[in-house]
Amino acid sequence: MTTSALAPADPTWWKAPLAVTLPGLPLLVGQLTFFGVGHVSGLDLMTAVAAVLLVLCWLPPYRRSLRGWRITAASAALLLILAPWATAVLMGLAMSSG
Repeated sequence: MTTSALAPADPTWWKAPLAVTLPGLPLLVGQLTFFGVGHVSGLDLMTAVAAVLLVLCWLPPYRRSLRGWRITAASAALLLILAPWATAVLMGLAMSSG
């Protein structure tokens, strides 16, 4: 028996990146405009890592064996995008509760 060097493409490779990109990309752009950038901070690093992970989700190869890595990268990107927004909402609630 011979094995192929190229594994078959996963027909549903695009579902995890799309599920993250639809809510994540507007939030990422809003994060850049609302929180601002320009100085080195942890927020800038989180934003950069989230953007890199979001791009990595869409890159080939689209093999079935990479499905877990693609879903993990997409989930981590969404978590890093949502973290500053969740922190801002929680701080706003704490400050307004008086």
